[in-house]
Amino acid sequence: MHAPLLADLVTLLVVSIGVLYVSHRVKLPPIVGFLVSGMLLGPHGLGLVREADQVQQLAEIGVVLLLFTIGLEFSLADLLRMRRAALVGGSVQIVAVTLAVYGALIGMGVPSNGALFMGMTASLSSTAVVLRLLQQSAQVDAPHGRMSLAMLVYQDLMIVPMMLLIPVLAGTSGGLVSAFGGFLAQVALILVLVTLLARFVVPQLLDRVIHTRSRDLFLLTVLTLCLSIAWLASLAGLSLALGAFLAGLLVSESEYSHQALADILPFRDVFASFFFISIGMLLDLQLAAGQPFFLLALVVGALAIKVVAGTVAVLVVGSPLRTAIITGMATSHVGEFSFVLAGAGIAAGLVNDSNYQWFVATAVATIGLTPFMVGAAPRMASLLHRLPLPERLQSRGRVGQAERTSKPLENHLVVIGYGVNGRNVCRAASVAGIPHVAVDMNPALVTAERARGVPIHYGDATREALLEHLGVPRARAVVIALSDAAATRQVTSLVRALNPTCSIVARTRYVREVEALRALGADSVVPEELETSVEIVSRVLTGYLVPRTEIDAFVSEIRAGNYEMWRSPAATGPNLLDLKRTLTDVEITTLRVEPGSKLAGQRLMDSDLRRIYGVSVVAIRRNEDLVPNPRGEERVQAGDLLVVLGLGEEIAAAGALAAAPKVGG
Repeated sequence: MHAPLLADLVTLLVVSIGVLYVSHRVKLPPIVGFLVSGMLLGPHGLGLVREADQVQQLAEIGVVLLLFTIGLEFSLADLLRMRRAALVGGSVQIVAVTLAVYGALIGMGVPSNGALFMGMTASLSSTAVVLRLLQQSAQVDAPHGRMSLAMLVYQDLMIVPMMLLIPVLAGTSGGLVSAFGGFLAQVALILVLVTLLARFVVPQLLDRVIHTRSRDLFLLTVLTLCLSIAWLASLAGLSLALGAFLAGLLVSESEYSHQALADILPFRDVFASFFFISIGMLLDLQLAAGQPFFLLALVVGALAIKVVAGTVAVLVVGSPLRTAIITGMATSHVGEFSFVLAGAGIAAGLVNDSNYQWFVATAVATIGLTPFMVGAAPRMASLLHRLPLPERLQSRGRVGQAERTSKPLENHLVVIGYGVNGRNVCRAASVAGIPHVAVDMNPALVTAERARGVPIHYGDATREALLEHLGVPRARAVVIALSDAAATRQVTSLVRALNPTCSIVARTRYVREVEALRALGADSVVPEELETSVEIVSRVLTGYLVPRTEIDAFVSEIRAGNYEMWRSPAATGPNLLDLKRTLTDVEITTLRVEPGSKLAGQRLMDSDLRRIYGVSVVAIRRNEDLVPNPRGEERVQAGDLLVVLGLGEEIAAAGALAAAPKVGG
């Protein structure tokens, strides 16, 4: 069976693998590697891909999935907060670029209508390119990331009125007012429809699907929502990308958005690569090689105009200079939807073939330079900050507070699995004031606990993307309390890869799995099989009136015998835990200094902890600060956690000093 598209895809993938490998070795961004692959494979290169139109259709799916995942990370509330940045900043940027390019082309002898049209075409940037780069560097939620998104979404929306202007500029139609009025009506209708679906339809639909516990049904439902809404938006005259972004906003209102994102990411990455390759196929290498200096002048001019226009637009909105510079450099290229607009301009006679080819070469070159522009933007912003500029430009603008987003969790606790163990860990964290987040695969449980204010999400923790959204790379500790042994091993390995320094505590059913989990990166493994036997032994001996001290000693012996055999030698020097294992009678624990206690306000040297009780304070945790090996002059404060070392009965007696006095006592 002859399958030309399959043959083209195999060729495309093989060449892309080789180019990407070379790009990785020479430290070039992946997008540049994809563009180079397209140049080699396209009709202006080696001509190895014959079904370019079908590859272009796959590329459109990549753009749709990319914008869908961006929408998943936002909400309608986020979009409304950015409305000023979109309307004001986006309008200033488009008008500034259009007028600057118009003036330059008029000076080059281009007719007035054609120059104005090319100015509008050059004002658009690529949402797919910018957001892919921001996602890879985790900057989508940064002020410049949100500002870039606001302006890019506005540009995508403005493609429609620009298309409506083409017949007017070409002199073939005069019905601009009625056409523009119809466009506004369509946009208003779509926004109302999206709001209603987000509030009343999509969350209920996904809730019913999730309760079937079918991952295949959930994935199929999410993909159908994405593609169908993008398709409906295109029927209304909007871009597929904008429709996909709106679809992502719909699903983002559901509590299952994290799982949807984790499921879609593999498809997005594959199809998005086709998009960047298809852009590279458009470049005519012979044209670029024939007049390289002219092309260089066009590229430098386009970048300069768009950087200045984008920076000014963000400053007009009221953002600080740093945000403005980074946003201006990130959106300085000419986007892929400009090709669509330029193609319509050719059909209307506004652009000739020669100018179109130069436009394509300039656009592709600016897209290829975008990763370097984004990478250099922070350094450029820091450099300009050193100049004697007005204080108003340097400081935060009037919309600074509106742009500020909630700070992501750091040094927090992640609880994976919300059964009895996970629930108890979360309750203890709440009581202790430890920031935490949980995840579970039981949709009914997640819904009920979220209603009670518990920070819990629905999702499959074996997906790396979900762990990243839970903040695992920034977590201090991760508790894995899953019933599935295979899932526990997989999650342990993923968590350790994402965060090499966090503390991982894993629960398992059987002692035989402890060694494997430790090898995968778990710091502590608690086998239910052993703990159950310990509890049984403890209760039986209690029933026979065995002294509590003897029971505790026997339990300690059981635990030591079954845990120590799996402990690997520490890579670092001796620590408190090593001391505790060496001195079996010594305990290391914490005492919280309650307000009104005898210790609150005293210096350590004046307290009776060591002199009378024989207890040593080896460290003090005060809020987020740790005071190791405190001196005698250190004054204890209410709320401090004292890390103490001593015999169990001594610590118990000393605990009365840290406790608040009893009422009436």
